[in-house]
Amino acid sequence: MGYQIGDRKLPLDVAWTDADGIQRPANWLRLSTERDRELLGITWVAETNRAWDQKFYWGYDSDNNLIPKQLNDEPAVDDDGNELGYIQTGLKTEWKIKQDVLAANLLAPSDWRVIKAKETSTNIPSAWKTYRAAVRTACNTRQSEIDACSDVAALKELLFGSAQIQQVDDNNNGVFDDDGNAVMIANPNLATAWPDPVE
Repeated sequence: MGYQIGDRKLPLDVAWTDADGIQRPANWLRLSTERDRELLGITWVAETNRAWDQKFYWGYDSDNNLIPKQLNDEPAVDDDGNELGYIQTGLKTEWKIKQDVLAANLLAPSDWRVIKAKETSTNIPSAWKTYRAAVRTACNTRQSEIDACSDVAALKELLFGSAQIQQVDDNNNGVFDDDGNAVMIANPNLATAWPDPVE
């Protein structure tokens, strides 16, 4: 946010010259009234919301477009394009590793059942076997879904998209019911859900 005259930004506590060539002191903006600023055509401009998801983007470029982080693993290069001898990890690899961690956390509370069965030569209850296998399957599926993402926006949608989205027609226009309410459907772009724990 800040003051500006036309397209010219006027930072606080910096001397400036107006359109008539009059030198204004550094404290002029702080001491001026709203009417003083209005007479010179000075307006207060609020910046647009420039928040971004730092897990997926570096920030904004000069054209106000999001700058995505690196999606795939790639060789690191210097400013001249020469390879530096190591690989920079991309978002896909980072998020696949996180799926392994999530799966391990889901399995950990039942690990004692496996150990007990092994030590006592007994069987693990089938519900727990099924659940543990489902966790591993979900992890592998989620990692495959991550690999299939073509860009950072698709990866973000896969992992953090809304559960429900508005249905669209063949022309990509939103569908509404007779009362004018948006028709909502389950988001088909979300990652496979983790299995529900055994009760």
